Formats: sequence, C-alpha cells, structure tokens
Amino acid sequence: MSDDAAPPHAPPHAGAELNFAGKMAYADYLALDRVLDAQHPRSTAHDELLFIIQHQTSELWMKLAVHELTSARDAILSQQLPHAIKMLARVSRILEQLNGAWDVLRTMTPSEYTTFRDALGQSSGFQSWQYRAIEFLCGNRHHAMLGPHRHRADTLAALENILAAPSIYDAALLLLHRHDLLADPTRDWRAERATDPAVTQAWATIYRDPAAHWPLYELAEKLVDLEDYFRRWRFNHVTTVERVIGLKRGTGGTAGVGYLRRMLEVELFPELWQVRTQL
Repeated sequence: MSDDAAPPHAPPHAGAELNFAGKMAYADYLALDRVLDAQHPRSTAHDELLFIIQHQTSELWMKLAVHELTSARDAILSQQLPHAIKMLARVSRILEQLNGAWDVLRTMTPSEYTTFRDALGQSSGFQSWQYRAIEFLCGNRHHAMLGPHRHRADTLAALENILAAPSIYDAALLLLHRHDLLADPTRDWRAERATDPAVTQAWATIYRDPAAHWPLYELAEKLVDLEDYFRRWRFNHVTTVERVIGLKRGTGGTAGVGYLRRMLEVELFPELWQVRTQL
C-alpha cells in the first residue's frame, strides 16, 4: 500500500479540501464567530439562552422577508410578475419558518420564564423594527408605530423610506390600474388607506374569469397566501405569550395578550378577503 493511501477504516472525503490555512472557510464566509458570540444572557437562568436565540433567529428570517418583500414590490412596479410571484412564495415559506419557531419557545414554562424576565427590562418584541418594516411594506401603515424607534435615527430613516414608497399592495393596485381594471390609486403613500369597494370589484373581475387575467389572479393568490401565513404567525404569537405569561402586561408596556389579540383583526389586503363573498 502506498504511503498516501487512506487506511481502510478512514471515511472517504471525496477530494474535499481539508486544509484552510489562508483560504475562505465555512465559518469565515458566514462570520460564525460574530453570530455565535451574539448571545449574552443577563441572568444565570438556563432558559434565557433559548429566549435569546429564538428571537435572534426570528430577526434573521425577518431580515430576509424584508429583502424579499422589497424586491417583490419593485418587481410588481416594473411589471415583472413571475419574479414577484416567486419572491412572495418565498416570503410565505419564511413565515412558515417563523411559525415553527414558536413551537420551540412553547417548551418554556411560565415558572422558567420568570427566572429571567426581569433581565429583559423594557425590551419587547413590540419594538422589533423589522417586524414593523414587514407591516409597512405590506400596507399596514400606522404612524404611531414609529414611536418606539425615534431614539434610533438610522432605524427611523429606514422605516420612513419604506413609508415614502408604495406598499406591496399599492404596487398591486397600480398594476390593476395599468390593466384598466381600476382608477389610478396614486395617493400619499404614507397615509393609511381605507378599504375601497372599487378595489373589491376589480379583484372580483379577475376572480370571475381567472383565465383572462391569469398573471393578476396568480398575484392575488400569492398575496392571500402571504397574509394567511402572517395571520398564523400572529395567532401563534398570541397563544405562545398566553401560555408563558398569561394575561400579564408585556415587558414593553403593552397589554400583552390583549394587545396581540387585537392585532389578529388587522387585515393587510382587505379587499382580497372581501371579494370571496361576492363570487
């Protein structure tokens, strides 16, 4: 047997690189040193690490959702519907991942949460600017929600920039206008939009004859998918919080479960749900 032949018990590496001195390695590319050093529990409680990692990974998924929603919005505005539809489908899968994360957090009991809750101070998921960006991008534009971010000029500027442009739903309505199905919906994009019966009728025209309006029909269904997954995310958030803290006030000062339950009633694309009663 030659000197460089692997012994029979050694696992084959199929020519994989084994020496990374001076080369780009997996940990380098992903900056894993920084990622894995970003968890700093403020107590000695065993379950605080779970709480931190659950929220950090959720923020990473939300970063990707913001990226995809922004690109999908721009694709709709430029009438590149196949690209937009692909990205919207991806966001739905991202929301599915976020939904699954609640299953892990629900393994923490109320007594375990109380061992480190005081360490959170006034921090709360209510203050997640990326969650707010997702809502703003989808069209839920309540300016009062900028309040928790006014102490950070960079964050506030990023949210203001989202508000200054059409939401993904505004972009869809502009597309309906280009197809002569709706009057020009151009408006002050920062303002909260009211439900419009004319928009419901435009969607009804599309749904009554999908074959004649297939790209718009497919876009509509991808938006419905997106909101469906978003609602499930909110619902799982409510049930997880209720399971862990009951009806206590949230650390950020909200009414906790009561506030989250009210958020379940918010509709991102209201006319797309209303149209179902007219078909």
